Amino acid sequence: LDRIEIPDKKDYHLTEDLADDCITWMKFQKALTPDKPFFVYFATGATHAPHHAPQKYRDMFKGQYNEGWDAMRQRTYENMLKMGIIPKSTKLADKPADMPAWNSLSDKEKKLYCRQMEIYAGFARHTDDQIGRVVDTLEEIKVLDNTVIIYILGDNGASGDASFTGAFNENSMLNAVTESVDFILSKEKELGTEAAYNHYSAGWAVALDAPFKWVKTIASNFGGTRNGMIFHYPEKYKNGGEIISQFHHVIDVAPTVYELCGIPIPKIVDGIEQRPMEGVSMKYALDDKNAKERHTTQYFSVFANFGVYHNGWFAGVVDKLPWNPVPLYKRTADAPWELYNIDGDFSMATNLAAQNPEKLKELQKVFFQEGLKYNVFPIEAFAGKNLNADIAGRPTVMGSRKEITLSEGMGGIGEHAFLTLKNHSFTITAEVDVAPKYTDGVIFAQGGRFGGYSLYVHKGIPTFCYNWLGREMYYVKGSALKDERNQIKFVFKYEGGKERGKGGTGVLYVNNAKVGEGKIAKTMGNQISMDETADVGIQRATAVTDEYTVKTSKFQGKIYSVNIKVDD
Repeated sequence: LDRIEIPDKKDYHLTEDLADDCITWMKFQKALTPDKPFFVYFATGATHAPHHAPQKYRDMFKGQYNEGWDAMRQRTYENMLKMGIIPKSTKLADKPADMPAWNSLSDKEKKLYCRQMEIYAGFARHTDDQIGRVVDTLEEIKVLDNTVIIYILGDNGASGDASFTGAFNENSMLNAVTESVDFILSKEKELGTEAAYNHYSAGWAVALDAPFKWVKTIASNFGGTRNGMIFHYPEKYKNGGEIISQFHHVIDVAPTVYELCGIPIPKIVDGIEQRPMEGVSMKYALDDKNAKERHTTQYFSVFANFGVYHNGWFAGVVDKLPWNPVPLYKRTADAPWELYNIDGDFSMATNLAAQNPEKLKELQKVFFQEGLKYNVFPIEAFAGKNLNADIAGRPTVMGSRKEITLSEGMGGIGEHAFLTLKNHSFTITAEVDVAPKYTDGVIFAQGGRFGGYSLYVHKGIPTFCYNWLGREMYYVKGSALKDERNQIKFVFKYEGGKERGKGGTGVLYVNNAKVGEGKIAKTMGNQISMDETADVGIQRATAVTDEYTVKTSKFQGKIYSVNIKVDD
């Protein structure tokens, strides 16, 4: 994979860039080989958090969510009934017991939550507009009617990951740090911009997942897994607007494309024998919406929420809620199973486990068979701490290594492919050359604006900055460098023992002479960053500190080596 640097463009947005690139590529293919079909996989970052959109879109839906999530949930359910999207017999499932009623909220809470949803809606609309540009291009190059479009809406159910307060910086929640309503409101003008890693309240997630009860990560409920899919192929299927309701899974998309194109599923690719494709083509349902369902069994498993669909029934377990860091039960094996007859209860509103124990046993057996077949086990409840491979006991690229030496030009290293410095003492030692006057720039950095650390030179002074979730900045500064060749070393002594996210003392050395010392009161114990990397000689994406920018972060001297070592 090639790392794509952020273009130096005012008001840059990834979704627009992806659409631009896709449009150019399709036109190029059509120009060079007009009779040859092409395949496009267009996947945006939307509408996953953070919810970022241009100002016009952030303001487009002002005032449209003032009625609140309870009213929106009810209205969504009623609209789906009217449009025939869900069966007429569908009930609106109970909402989660700990979800607050909209009318119970303070004016301050309502103000914040409405703004969060307005920004999310703007993000979705902006994404729709870019996808529209791609589709319009198909029409422009005169292939729209002869193009198969499979458009999947959603992200495994709307996300409740940011609890009922939402988040200015989602990384806070993943490090078990709660953001208050007052704190997020103090950042209101930054929500939806590149200065925020914002997410909405889980109350909106429940409303968006109507008529179901649960949300994303609850794999044992259709609220956590079910998405709409739009299929377009006018040249072959002229019955537009029909609703096809056979059960299918995302793994069925590839077999469908193969069958529609008349291409056999490959058994060997580049000399490597392929596993049998696990999905079922949906073409039969497109040919006949009343055809007998062919995808009859499907397991689901996310964290400690798991279940199985089998011949019109669903059985599963709910043990881990996205807004609660602690599982509901001491052992997932103790969590009760639920049972639903999907054929007559689309929204999973009525649990039949007590009334039909034999059917439950049947589906439990199916789940364990599927789980063994597809390597689902062991099942473990996810908590923020499990992001830390050390604690989770998860293998990494580094394995048991405690030390790595990097050189200039190395970077783009993901957190889970790098040494784990969280909750440890560590040492960073860099061998560098600087200009006679002074040299600025980043020597080594991991993370960015929403959490991270950086060893750099600022106005000729070696500096270490630890950025705690974008909220508190801790600096250890030295004195101006005098020699051309220098060894710059930062030593951090973690003082939290076996506890996570505690602080410690940082000491800065130049050529083995101590030049600075300071306390770092808080660290991130679970995760440094969701998507920013470790880099030598430059800071990518966002800057850890305001003492430099991404544009000015490149080290102006020469870096011979950077050694990172875990000291305990």
